[in-house]
Amino acid sequence: MEFLRPGSWEEALAAKAEHPAAVPVAGGTDVMVEINFDRRRPEHLLDLNRIGDLYEWETGEDEVRLGASVPYTRIMQELRAELPGLALAAHTVGSPQIRNRGSVGGNLGAASPAGDSHPPLLAAGALVEAESVRGTRLIPAEEFYTGVKRNALAPDELIRAVRIARADGPQQFSKVGTRNAMVIAVCAFAVALHPRTRTVRTGIGSAAPTPVRARAAEDFLSAALDEGRLWDSGRPLPPSAARQFAELAAAACNPIDDVRGTARYRRHAVTVMARRTLGWAWEAYRGGERGERCA
Repeated sequence: MEFLRPGSWEEALAAKAEHPAAVPVAGGTDVMVEINFDRRRPEHLLDLNRIGDLYEWETGEDEVRLGASVPYTRIMQELRAELPGLALAAHTVGSPQIRNRGSVGGNLGAASPAGDSHPPLLAAGALVEAESVRGTRLIPAEEFYTGVKRNALAPDELIRAVRIARADGPQQFSKVGTRNAMVIAVCAFAVALHPRTRTVRTGIGSAAPTPVRARAAEDFLSAALDEGRLWDSGRPLPPSAARQFAELAAAACNPIDDVRGTARYRRHAVTVMARRTLGWAWEAYRGGERGERCA
């Protein structure tokens, strides 16, 4: 196994072009586990730790451009207001040591259905900034996941950043695991209210071969909020609407039975999480706040 250590982004792109099968490593919280358990034995590892701008972010008027290697701890501490859903999900990632090393870029590269950052990225409408020596392209998060641990990157592409719209309304995230910490999600759910466009977006993790949006649930709730003029009045959300939203969210799932949970349990859990997270988000909207709560 050869270890490649580029000193700049341009050198990293050149190395990836020369060795398309090279596996990028920054935090290493996913890659090194697979190597240590002999599940993966790549010919080349591409060390990105010396690429400083991957650890930086830019906060614009409408979006945050988050470097691929920005650790979860920094998101929790410094981007909570701009990216509340992602900050909540970051709290549930592994241990403090893993949160200090792991990043959204690494989560995207691994493309596990259970990755904690995927649901809030879907709910926020994130764009993945992929780059190669051929140029740069932006991939919508919902098009990035192509299968179990597969993504839309070309062999010579690297993730440089993720572009995420700044929250214009409350966002929530909830995760079910077999214990309270250091756990892979049995399933997860994120919801984001977008008052500016009067729309709702969702993200579901570990309940299908890829992270998915519950589009029927989004369309139903967006229409219900408009028809009831709830965006303007801020009245309580009808319980029947919350139940229907939750049922439609569960219907978007295509889960499996595995050692962490059954398909039936996952559907049930998504129903409960969808109803609860929507309730928290709507109460925060009614109170004029970006509420934060995680279960």
